Amino acid sequence: MSSHSTIRSGRNSGRDDRAGGEVFLIGGGRDESVAEVVYGPFLRAASVPVPRVLCVLVDEGDGAEQFARYDALLRKAGDGVPVPLLVPVGEPVGLGALSDDVDAVFVCGGLTPAYQEALAGCRDALAALVAERGVPYAGFSAGAAVAARDCVVGGWLVDGVAVCPPETAEDLEEVEVRPGLGLVPFGVDVHAAQWGTLPRLAAVVADGRLAHGVAVDEHTVVRVSGDGTARVAGRGRAHSVRPAPGGGVLVRSYGAGEAFTAP
Repeated sequence: MSSHSTIRSGRNSGRDDRAGGEVFLIGGGRDESVAEVVYGPFLRAASVPVPRVLCVLVDEGDGAEQFARYDALLRKAGDGVPVPLLVPVGEPVGLGALSDDVDAVFVCGGLTPAYQEALAGCRDALAALVAERGVPYAGFSAGAAVAARDCVVGGWLVDGVAVCPPETAEDLEEVEVRPGLGLVPFGVDVHAAQWGTLPRLAAVVADGRLAHGVAVDEHTVVRVSGDGTARVAGRGRAHSVRPAPGGGVLVRSYGAGEAFTAP
């Protein structure tokens, strides 16, 4: 399906038009044994029993194969109909895809700068879906990173000094912060424990480019509600990074069942 297609089912969704949809930030990982815990709440947050889930995936040549993996995870988690929107690298997501038939939006993983570029023109439309129509948004890895107001898209150097492993750099050298979707007020980094990205987020907060950042482990989700409460579920932890008085940062880690306030 092209990025300019409109998803239509010819049905009445029965949406209750409640305001303040929730945002689910998933740190990565594809273990189906935790699918219900990590993805189930997202599916149940939709206003219909069997939601149509628009799955936005930047296609680097293996889009159909990649979508099959997310389809399996979502179907393992609960009732829902994943609908693929495969966007070729370098092309934007068409606004027509965000139609009235969308009950939930799931943005997949891949090259974070490519997702930031593809979704740049959808910021207002996605904000309206989430904040005004109550459509839940979930982001996996890159999809979680771009949900932020200010998005950490990659890089492994700050002023030439290494702050995380180079293999996590997303094809960038210096760490870059770009405009994101604005669905959550804090910056997001992912694969925190597995890829060692927490120091990158700490460096960005320490130099003032972010006022608050959250790094999420794999197989872990941070559920952000309309009132700014962020709750953690899953196997790993979420790491909240804020500026420390006098310089540096303060890091606090939260496990399953714990919550913090954003910002």
